[in-house]
Amino acid sequence: MASPALEIKDLQAWYGESHVLHGVDMVVQPGEVVTLLGRNGAGRTTTLRAIMGLTGTRKGSIRVNGHETIGLPTYKIAHYGIGYCPEERGIFASLSAEENLLLPPPLKGSEPGMSVQEIYAMFPNLAERRASQGTRLSGGEQQMLAVARILRTGARLLLLDEISEGLAPVIVQALARMITTLRAKGYTIVMVEQNFRFAAPLADRFYVMEHGRIVERFGAAELQAKMPVLNELLGV
Repeated sequence: MASPALEIKDLQAWYGESHVLHGVDMVVQPGEVVTLLGRNGAGRTTTLRAIMGLTGTRKGSIRVNGHETIGLPTYKIAHYGIGYCPEERGIFASLSAEENLLLPPPLKGSEPGMSVQEIYAMFPNLAERRASQGTRLSGGEQQMLAVARILRTGARLLLLDEISEGLAPVIVQALARMITTLRAKGYTIVMVEQNFRFAAPLADRFYVMEHGRIVERFGAAELQAKMPVLNELLGV
């Protein structure tokens, strides 16, 4: 049986003296889309950052495709085929869209990433704006570029932080189609989302965080039955 794409056990994390994650446990199987729900400050983004080694002290276990990574630096964690798309996107203003796309090198030891042609077929807006500076792209185009840049590296496990935030409905719909397409191609996706309507139809399973802990976990088939709990926890 294949190893989980991501397996977290008793993950604790600190920023300086602040203890922000308190024993997080979660498992993501290959090809799944899993959504982390919770109010602002619940620890969802910190969980993604901790997976990538971008917090302070970490304790517990984080296994990526069967490899223990809790003691590794970020660049070594990435080489196990994991890509992080942070909320701030990280687009370089002085570079064109295509230069931004080509900037990160392929991950060593990972499967070949998507070609530029495949990416432009998935994101036709980026093909049209390939020569435009990063600052001249719309928020939606920058978000597409941030995800596309990861796909080119060969990462197959994607950590997506609030990719729909502040975007027009037409762009949000395009991002939903992108996630559906990537899942069909076998990608594994962990999303942090405040936009419940965006996340609900896309995810196979849900984890709900509160005060740095997982307080609920359930599959898509249980979503309707869990709505009263979600209303209480999230105000959805």
